Amino acid sequence: MRPGGRWGWPDAAPALVLLAFGLLATGLAGDNQPGSRPVDALCRLLIAVAALALLARRRAPVATLAAVTVATSTYLVLGYPYGPILLAFLLAVYTVAVRLPVRPAALAAGGAFVLLVAHVFVARGPAPGWAGVLPASAWVVVPFAVGVVVRVNRESAARTRAEEARTRAAQARRQADEERLRIAQEVHDVVGHGLAAISMQAEIALHLLPKRPEQAETALTAISRTSREALDELRVTLGAVRQGAERGPVPGLGRLPALRDRLAGAGLAVETRVTGDPRELPAAVDLTAYRVVQEALTNVLRHAGVSSAEVTVDYRADEVIVEVTDRGSGTGTAVLDGHGLAGMRERVEALGGRLDTGPRSGGGFRVYARLPVEPTT
Repeated sequence: MRPGGRWGWPDAAPALVLLAFGLLATGLAGDNQPGSRPVDALCRLLIAVAALALLARRRAPVATLAAVTVATSTYLVLGYPYGPILLAFLLAVYTVAVRLPVRPAALAAGGAFVLLVAHVFVARGPAPGWAGVLPASAWVVVPFAVGVVVRVNRESAARTRAEEARTRAAQARRQADEERLRIAQEVHDVVGHGLAAISMQAEIALHLLPKRPEQAETALTAISRTSREALDELRVTLGAVRQGAERGPVPGLGRLPALRDRLAGAGLAVETRVTGDPRELPAAVDLTAYRVVQEALTNVLRHAGVSSAEVTVDYRADEVIVEVTDRGSGTGTAVLDGHGLAGMRERVEALGGRLDTGPRSGGGFRVYARLPVEPTT
C-alpha cells in the first residue's frame, strides 16, 4: 500500500492478473485432468480469495501466506484441478522468503508445506499418497530458494552501496584535510617569509634612523613593498577556501628574481645559479621548489647570522634539484626545531621527492631537494 492507505500498482497488479488468469484458465486446466471436480462457484471463490490476499503481501507476508495456503489447500482437498491458483501460492512463499529473515521465513514456509501436502493423503477422489509429496514440496522449496537468493543479493548490494558511500565520505574528508594542510603550509610560508623580511628591514631602518635618516627611507620603502607583496600572496592563498573563488597563478621558480630582490632589501644577498635546460614545470613541482627555496632563505635570514646565501637550480631530464647553502656559523638546530622543515619535507615527499638538510662540513647549512619530473617527449 502507498502512504495514505491507497493500493500501489506493484501490490495490485499481480493480484488482479492472477485473479483474471485463474478465473479464465482453471476450466481449461480441468478439461485436461479427467476425474477432477468441475469448476463451480466455490472454486471461483477460493481462486478469488487466494489471488486477492496477495494485495497485502508486502505489508503482511506471513498473514498473506496463511490465507493463500488455506485457500489453496482447501481447493486441492475438494478435488479441483491443479491450475493457476498454485501460482498465487508460489508468489506468497516467494514474498515471505524475500521479505523475512531466513529462520522465520523457513518456519512460515514449513507450516504452509504441511497444510498444502494434506491433499495428497486426504482429497475428494483418488489421493496420490506418498508419491505426491515430492511434487508438492517443489511448490514450496523452489519459490523459497529463489526468494532467499534474491534477498541475499539485495542485502549484499545494499552493503556494497553503504560501503561505497562510507568510502566516498572518508575520501572526501581526507581530501578536505589534505587541502586544509596544504593551505596551512601556504599561509605559513607566505607569512613566515614576509614577517622575517619585514623584521630584518625594520631593524636596519631603526639602526639607520638616528645616524643616517636619509638611508632609513630605503629600508622603510622595502618594508612597504615586502608587506604589500606578502599580503597580495596571502590573499591569493586564502581565496582557495572561499566557495567558488578563483585562484590566481601560484608562485614558481620564475619568481626567484623577485624573491632575491626582496631579501636584498632585508640585508641578505642571494646569488642564484641555474644549470641545465630551464623549462616549464608541473604546477605542483614548480610551487614546491619555490617554497623550499623561500623557506630555506627565510631560515638563513633568521638564524644563520650571515649576509649572503647561494641558490642553485638544476634542471635535469627527469627531475629538478634545488639547493640552498650559506656559510653561517650556526648548525641549523633552530631550523630543525621549527615547523618549516616538517612542512618542507611533507611537500617534497608528497611529490615522490627527497629532502636532505644539515650542516655543511666547511660551516653553514645546506638544504637539498630532488623533485621528480615526468620527462617530456
